[in-house]
Amino acid sequence: MARLLTLVSLLSLSISPRVFASPCVAFDSSWNLYAFGFNGKDYNAGTSDSWASGTASDVTASGRPPFDGSNTTCYLSQFYNAIYVLNGDSSNPSNVHVYDPTAKSWTTQATSGGPTDSFSAILDHDTNVFYALTDSGELWFLSFANITTAAQSSAIAWTDVEKAGFDTTNYQPVMALANNHIHFLDVPGVAAGSADIFVIHFSYFQPESQSYGNFPAQHGQTTSIFEPANDGVQLAFAYIPDDGSATYIIDVVSNTTTSMAGPSTKDSSATYFASDAAIVQLTSSGAVNFIPYTNSSSDSSASWGSVKNLVSVAPTSSASSGSATKSASGSAASGTSTTSSSSSNSSSNGTSGMIAQSRSVVLGMMSALLLGSIALFIS
Repeated sequence: MARLLTLVSLLSLSISPRVFASPCVAFDSSWNLYAFGFNGKDYNAGTSDSWASGTASDVTASGRPPFDGSNTTCYLSQFYNAIYVLNGDSSNPSNVHVYDPTAKSWTTQATSGGPTDSFSAILDHDTNVFYALTDSGELWFLSFANITTAAQSSAIAWTDVEKAGFDTTNYQPVMALANNHIHFLDVPGVAAGSADIFVIHFSYFQPESQSYGNFPAQHGQTTSIFEPANDGVQLAFAYIPDDGSATYIIDVVSNTTTSMAGPSTKDSSATYFASDAAIVQLTSSGAVNFIPYTNSSSDSSASWGSVKNLVSVAPTSSASSGSATKSASGSAASGTSTTSSSSSNSSSNGTSGMIAQSRSVVLGMMSALLLGSIALFIS
């Protein structure tokens, strides 16, 4: 009987709460690609000319977030060469973590107030202000105008802007930043190829939708495409529908859309981040892929490949640190690249591939222990 109780105790341990990884990727202003929360570590994969071979550099430093939030997302502040992390710590989900690539150091910025339900966010390039649309349709902002590369000692407050200028009932935000405007795709009642717009510098919702050409009315992920060498605001963004059928490049100056190949890995839970010359995909299983981008006719024949120097350090299916990325909207970082769903109070996990595989492992352990217990009891 003692041996039976020991096995039952082990079984109870196997079903205790688990923490799953929610890594994110981001570029710095020199277009080095960073992978955060990869099995409890952070890596610099360098610029795109170094992705084909070797191993990324370990840049794990003290003060980093655990990357165990429910919807961890990363953002680039291009002017200041800083990377901001939202929802990187499940114990303190309202904190924003600041990584300085030059100093290779972390600081933590406390915030107050703010959304109480899940939200999707962008970081405005010129003002260094986060804008977030909640699942309940409320628009908020959080100003990092005085933060730049390191946190300040006092907390900064979120500000409630207004209700969205369109019906958000059952709407899963698909948000993209370009030309200091927030573009909302897949809005109920808005035609395919069009977007509703919030004008940041004048703080109002444009009354009419804007047509940008040909792309589907479907939930998906987005990422803003940066201009080189701090030339100014992003003027285009990539949109990848959940079915991965294509990569749409939406130019908000010419009001046109061109298409590139869809990701080789079709993953509705993937997140995306772009530089001025590449669009990077982080899959829900932890693989990192990319497609080159040149803003020319050659883009139509470009294909996706792997960031090979991150392969050996990619998160395992049962990663024990980090968090589970939800990415319910166009999503992680603009100053922002992609937008991803976050919540200061939510504990729901995304990154479905890693979580599902991890749960399979746990269930397998449970089954084996239970069968062993029965066998010993019978004997």
